[in-house]
Amino acid sequence: MIRVDHAGEYGAVRIYAGQKAVFGARNSKAADAIRHMAAQEDEHLARFDALIAERGVRPTVLQPVWHAAGFALGAATALLGEHTAMACTEAVEEVIDDHYAHQIAVLGDSDPELKTAIEKFRADEIAHRDAALAHGSEQALGHTLLTSAIKQGCKLAIALSTKI
Repeated sequence: MIRVDHAGEYGAVRIYAGQKAVFGARNSKAADAIRHMAAQEDEHLARFDALIAERGVRPTVLQPVWHAAGFALGAATALLGEHTAMACTEAVEEVIDDHYAHQIAVLGDSDPELKTAIEKFRADEIAHRDAALAHGSEQALGHTLLTSAIKQGCKLAIALSTKI
């Protein structure tokens, strides 16, 4: 769980890095929301970095792939506009919400420290999805196709990072 969650938070940080690179210091409600969500993802990644070290978990060997792919996805969606960047967030966070909900159920009472962290991060991810919707994610051109493709990519990344 720690390996795949670390990979996911790393990917999220990279997605937001790509979006911030495109939006720069733009003053808009959507760009401000992206900066806020990025700061929260930095906190999530820092916690999983610590858990990796504390528990001796091997990070995914696919991290260089997620480094490039995350940034590329963030930059590409931002280049298509704020609504498309928000559609990316919406899609990613829907998958992560389901992923974290499953992990919480599997953990039960076996690892209270990890469960508490995942519950907190899940709440943040749900808030990110809701913010994306509030900032017009559904107005993105090709919303259904775009979000479906991003969701499938996220599910593939989860499956690969769990094993590799």
